[in-house]
Amino acid sequence: MSIDPALDFMPAYGAAERVCVGVRRLTARNTGPLTFRGTNCYLLGDSEITVIDPGPDDDAHVADLLAVAGAPIRRVLVTHDHADHAGAARRLSELTGAEVVGSAPIPSRPFYRPDGILADDETVATEIGPLRVVATPGHAAGHICFDLAGSSLLFSGDHVMAWSTSVVVPPDGRMADYMASLDRLAGVGARSYLPGHGGQVIDGLARVSELKRHRQAREAAILRALDSGERTIEEIVSAVYIGLDPALTGAAALSVTAHTDWLEERRLVRKAEGRLSRC
Repeated sequence: MSIDPALDFMPAYGAAERVCVGVRRLTARNTGPLTFRGTNCYLLGDSEITVIDPGPDDDAHVADLLAVAGAPIRRVLVTHDHADHAGAARRLSELTGAEVVGSAPIPSRPFYRPDGILADDETVATEIGPLRVVATPGHAAGHICFDLAGSSLLFSGDHVMAWSTSVVVPPDGRMADYMASLDRLAGVGARSYLPGHGGQVIDGLARVSELKRHRQAREAAILRALDSGERTIEEIVSAVYIGLDPALTGAAALSVTAHTDWLEERRLVRKAEGRLSRC
């Protein structure tokens, strides 16, 4: 049995689980090292459905989504343009006539072509109340969260999760933006978060503070690893991530790259010919 409740999340695949009044969660079956038990798709409302993050473009998942909706799907909202979150958006729109709106896409991801792009602080009407857009770049350049007005809920996408930290992958992801977005969410206040993967974040403010400390500690560890001289990204990963699951080595290297990019921006490290050193 897990000693960490965040890792005990076990979704009922194929079913829309009620997580609070007016909100159900359908988890896709796309399990993996970076997706945990699968991507969470949220259905808001009972007579007119708003979908947040429709999930991957997978036949079985799309069929599940249509089967559990129980009412017309009127709009599809997307927190960011990664395939495990936005992949099914266009197909779902074609099948239901729903409008697709959300984060800004990048040209290299043609599977996500929104009908409209949402701006920071813009609101979207839903059956259960207005959602306010909170811009949170970092994990992805266009990442946004949705704050349900008058409630304690924030749909946090991949920016804040209980089971893991987000992977920040340059150049679309940027560590400086990720850290600033944590501060932005801290300003929203303590609340519960419904993330893109895993179970509910019970105390959002505490989790945001924890994630910020984690990233600061990781940065400090990277700098210590460079105290003895030049290293490659791979050498830093070996020095910093002790006991790392081999399946996560690539993600760790991307995270170190994002950290060192930010350190370089602040002139704390320098990069030359694939090697890094302290300034």
